Amino acid sequence: MFATKTFLVAIAIAYVEARFGQEQVPISAIGAVQGGSPGAAATVAGAAISDLLGAANSCAKLTRADQIVTELGGGADAIAAAIGMVTAEKNTNPFVNGNVQNVCADATLPKTPELRGITPLIDPAVDVKGDVNALSASSKAAPLDATGKSVFDLIVDAGFGDLVKGQDATGGAVAAAGGAGAGANAAGGAAGGAAPAASASASAEAQAPASSATACAVAPAATPAANGAASANTGNATSVSSVAGADFGLCTPTISFQGGEGNRPATEFTFQIIDPVARGGQGEALNPNIITNALCNQLTNVCKANQAAKDLCLNAKAQVAAAGTRNKSTADLFNSVVGFAGAVTNPAGGPDDVPAAAAAAARALRLRALEFRA
Repeated sequence: MFATKTFLVAIAIAYVEARFGQEQVPISAIGAVQGGSPGAAATVAGAAISDLLGAANSCAKLTRADQIVTELGGGADAIAAAIGMVTAEKNTNPFVNGNVQNVCADATLPKTPELRGITPLIDPAVDVKGDVNALSASSKAAPLDATGKSVFDLIVDAGFGDLVKGQDATGGAVAAAGGAGAGANAAGGAAGGAAPAASASASAEAQAPASSATACAVAPAATPAANGAASANTGNATSVSSVAGADFGLCTPTISFQGGEGNRPATEFTFQIIDPVARGGQGEALNPNIITNALCNQLTNVCKANQAAKDLCLNAKAQVAAAGTRNKSTADLFNSVVGFAGAVTNPAGGPDDVPAAAAAAARALRLRALEFRA
């Protein structure tokens, strides 16, 4: 009986994957999970197929993702399969209902902590610039802060609310909390090279202290290094870039590089936006390009920076991407280009850089990768 069920599920998986034509369909990974009672993985995998069909409720696949973990165990293979279900693109019909991309707006789903803060893929025919799918990839690597938020909220907060529709667990439509602002954020994000890890701009703006604008207006023109340190120590302090004409508004556009962020080991160094207003809900990241991209987007979304400041940020972001480094020099490079040379990159007070041995190993790895590509 078990063998027959497995065979039938295998046929169904082959059919679905051929129909969808997408490598990210997670059904095979679910069926391969080594956990739960005999036959449970095959049963869950077979049931999950229907969750990815166009007519399925968008919240169903998040409930299924939770089921994968609760019934098949919390092993690495189960978590990976469940994440695959969260990110999976539903097989929508481009010729029906305007190819609407429904996304779950139930803030309680998924319930499994390891699955929170990850956004789904949508049809590339709708996401023509790849912004939503880039956000899905970056949030899979570094989940967003989803406290009290649905995956729909996270996409809207990132500025791409005009590409998706919110749907509750009963199939009802849910409007974006930001209303017309969602479209405006999308436009701003595109203008500023919108991509991977945009943060929760709406909530960050709401939380920005009313006195911030005043502080910005009266702040003395201290040295960039002093300003960077002030921002790190006081959180809401704003400061003046050493680059003439660049006004960063409510934010100090510096990034940190330090160990132990986000409950990571003290030996694991990541990048992060220092200014809490600019940071919003953005999580720390191993990849500096995620952080620089999010920061540049926030200059439009919440910081009220002028165009000269936005252009300067994009220049710094490009230089970081070209440098390809992942150490203190990376944060120093970005901070220097935006006019805050000498800003403290380890405000928590730990080591200011990765150990020399680790840095050497990273350089050797990059060299091997370059040789391989050559």
